[in-house]
Amino acid sequence: MSAAEDPTAARLATQPFFRGWEGDLLRRLAPGVRERTYAPGEPLLREGDPADRFVLVLDGKVALEIVLPDRPPITVQTVGAGEVIGWSWLVAPHRWRVDARAVKATRTLEIPGGALRSALDANPTDGYRFLLRLLPVVAERLEHTRIQLLDLHGH
Repeated sequence: MSAAEDPTAARLATQPFFRGWEGDLLRRLAPGVRERTYAPGEPLLREGDPADRFVLVLDGKVALEIVLPDRPPITVQTVGAGEVIGWSWLVAPHRWRVDARAVKATRTLEIPGGALRSALDANPTDGYRFLLRLLPVVAERLEHTRIQLLDLHGH
């Protein structure tokens, strides 16, 4: 069965992160994909918890936050429809490094991190292509974090 014949794989293929993806990766991931809904204020993930999934935001808004002792959380970036959350599932020790909280009602597609790691390991070409798509996301998140830290310290 091709990605076009599998409804979940076809749905993944419509997401900006995977748009134009060639090969059978999406079809192989489809059985584990879950759609989730989060209410405003509900956490999607918490720093230190096991990083077990790659999150594609279908609609809604999610605040990525750094929590400091005795201070309110610092929002480093807000992401919405078509964006992705999480790369900690890819890097040992597979623990979230930030909090993510729904700012408004949010729907996601979530791919199990272990299944995605295995699929990328099994096909280095897919792994390389995936990293080429993920690296700009990581760079953008780091830049937003840097800007927030500069603002926090008045620079």
